[in-house]
Amino acid sequence: MIFGKLWRALAAQANKLANLFWTADPIAQMQYEYDTAVDQMKQGREGLEQYRALVERVSRQVAANQSHVSNLEAKVKAYLQAGDRDSAAKFALELQKGKKELEENQNQLKLHEESYNNNVTKIKHASSKLAQIREKIAKYDAELKMSRAEAEMAKLSKDFNFDVTTDFGQIEQVIQDKIGLNRAKVRVAADLSGEGIVDIQREQAMEKALGDQALRDFEVQMGLVSPETAKVTETEKELGPAVVKQSS
Repeated sequence: MIFGKLWRALAAQANKLANLFWTADPIAQMQYEYDTAVDQMKQGREGLEQYRALVERVSRQVAANQSHVSNLEAKVKAYLQAGDRDSAAKFALELQKGKKELEENQNQLKLHEESYNNNVTKIKHASSKLAQIREKIAKYDAELKMSRAEAEMAKLSKDFNFDVTTDFGQIEQVIQDKIGLNRAKVRVAADLSGEGIVDIQREQAMEKALGDQALRDFEVQMGLVSPETAKVTETEKELGPAVVKQSS
């Protein structure tokens, strides 16, 4: 009982493995079956050729029997015409045996011819079937490859769906976020580059004016210029050299 269970378990695993190989590459399996059938067809054709040789041999034997019977008939007639009945009787007995052998060989030849013709018909039919199988193998191979390509294309179209729920969609979102961040940095830098420019310029102008005023006060205190001259100089600076020249 234990060995029986073990044997059934091994048989089940072997069958599973056989099915795995059977379905792994169906086109290769079909090609193998086709090649096996072609080999069997070749063997069948060789056998048919040998069988045809047998038919030809029987046919030659029938022709020889017919010639022998005709020869015996001629001898019997000749001895009868000559009045030699004993010799005619001897050849007549041989003629009976010859006709019987001829009939048997003719029957065999008929059977062999029918069998040969039937086998020829079967092989021709099998050859046409093999041609159809060969066309089917090529068709199935092309269709199987096309279906695999379509499946791969469908898979790719699904994988390359830029939806936020897919990996590619999430990657695209990350890229867009990085692009947005980089653009934001550029915008901020541009905005900061002009921030407070007017105030800075005003502050610098005010500091220059205060410095000029402090210098004039120092010059007046040191007696380098009189207060009136300092006012004129200040007026010239405010109006510019061209305006002062027109006034004079």
